[in-house]
Amino acid sequence: MFFNFRAACKQAHKLRRTPKWLVFISALLLSHCSIAQEQGGTSLLTLSSAIKLTLKENPSLKVFKFKEEALAGQQKTQNLTPGYELGFEIENFAGSGDLSAVDSAEFTVSISSIVEMGDKRAARTGLVQNHSLVLAAERKVQALTLLAEVTRRYINVLTAQERLALAQQSSQLAEETLEEVEKRAKVGNTPKAEIKRALAALGNTRLTLSAEQQNLQYSKIALTMMWNETTPEFTHVEGNLFQFSPDVAFDTLFNKVKQNPAILVFASEQRLKDAELRLARTSSITDIKWSVGIKHIQELDDTALTASFSVPLFAAKNNAGAIISAQAARDEVAARKELSLVKMHSQLYRAFANRKQAIFTVNSLNNTIIPTLEEALSETQIAYQNGIYSYLDYITARQELLFAQRAKIDAAAAALQYGTDIEELIAEPLPASQHRTNTTFQGIAQ
Repeated sequence: MFFNFRAACKQAHKLRRTPKWLVFISALLLSHCSIAQEQGGTSLLTLSSAIKLTLKENPSLKVFKFKEEALAGQQKTQNLTPGYELGFEIENFAGSGDLSAVDSAEFTVSISSIVEMGDKRAARTGLVQNHSLVLAAERKVQALTLLAEVTRRYINVLTAQERLALAQQSSQLAEETLEEVEKRAKVGNTPKAEIKRALAALGNTRLTLSAEQQNLQYSKIALTMMWNETTPEFTHVEGNLFQFSPDVAFDTLFNKVKQNPAILVFASEQRLKDAELRLARTSSITDIKWSVGIKHIQELDDTALTASFSVPLFAAKNNAGAIISAQAARDEVAARKELSLVKMHSQLYRAFANRKQAIFTVNSLNNTIIPTLEEALSETQIAYQNGIYSYLDYITARQELLFAQRAKIDAAAAALQYGTDIEELIAEPLPASQHRTNTTFQGIAQ
């Protein structure tokens, strides 16, 4: 979505041959051209720049850095082997009779540890590694969500710009209408009440103009907040609200949905659950605790070596519940993946159908309805000047054209918004948008 100011300027010059009520459009486009030339790139924001700023500065992505550091710490911990324990034991002291002193005491100094069976350390580290894969997949999902959201807000600004231009055009038309009414009133061809109606209509258009200016400012602030700022440093965004990509077959789009990071998260989660199941199974394999020490017998003044081994009983039976739970969690992932695909199919078809209808509406308005209403307004204006039509006829023709132009803007905005929904679901840009977001989508998909 890029706006070609040079082409717009040429188009604006062509409009000079059109009726007076269209001259304002020419002036508006020429003013945009002069602003772009005077202020340069500092006042113009492109979608690619907005995306880069968002992916770099948005706080929701910075959180993943700390999560990765936490997992790195867990990886070091889980990779450790069982530690050693130093023990000291004293027997046969502070008793009664011959054992009342320490002459018969026995002192034992030992060192002990655990021999892990079933490759438990590999199971633990594998679990953390799979947590890292899930986190990486979730980061891709979050980046894709941010990409879609910044695109939607960018479209909102682009739409607000078009609505503001239309409001300015409407205000200009209202001023021209007031001039026509005043001319007729001077020669006594129209009652003075129509002047008041024209003045009220002009006041309403100025109220609408003010509201559209505020809406544009709010839309720009909402866009700027995507990269954690609150004051827009741009005056307008670049883009063509009425440029759409060609239709792509629904089946082709849905096949791409299966590669969406949100679906790939389930694959990473499946591997995580497999790792949890392996860890649960290795926990059923009993570990061997050993101890080796030196005992000193005070009464004999001799020393001896000691050794001991212990193995927990019924470890597999006691761990059966954990294995069943891990298996159920793994099976649940597959069910949730299937449900997610069903929901995405519904969302994709809704966006696909609505986008198609919105584009059809824009084309119908642009190619048939609006040109007809423009001709009708021009003819009605001439007829009103000649006293053939009434003020109501003139105002009605003007309002019908403005309503159609507003409907065109709304339909175009809807088409682009639905296109963004499709891009978010398929995790890649639609064909006509390749120059716009292809690099970013590829970065997310990797």
